[in-house]
Amino acid sequence: MTQSSNVTTDHQTIKEWVESRNGKPAQVQGTGDKNDPGILRIDFPENGSDKLEEISWDEFFDKFDENNLAFLYQDEKADGEQSYFNKFISRHEKQ
Repeated sequence: MTQSSNVTTDHQTIKEWVESRNGKPAQVQGTGDKNDPGILRIDFPENGSDKLEEISWDEFFDKFDENNLAFLYQDEKADGEQSYFNKFISRHEKQ
C-alpha cells in the first residue's frame, strides 16, 4: 500500500479530518495577540504539548485564509493505519 498526501483549502474537509482524529484547532502560545491567533497548529490529545492553546474554528479559518494557507495531510500511513500527519503550506506550493 502506498501512502499519499492530499492538499486542500476546504474548511469542511479540514474540520472533518481533524475531528475524526479527536484534534482541535490551536495556536502556539505567545505567537499572537487579541486580534491575531498566531501560529496555527492542530492539537491532538496524545500530543501532550502545553505550548498549544485551543482556538475556535472561526478564528482558525480566519487566520488560515488570511495567510493564504493550504492544508497538507495524509489519511493513512503506508501500513494502512490512520495517519496524523499534517502541515500548513502556502497556497502557492499547492500542486
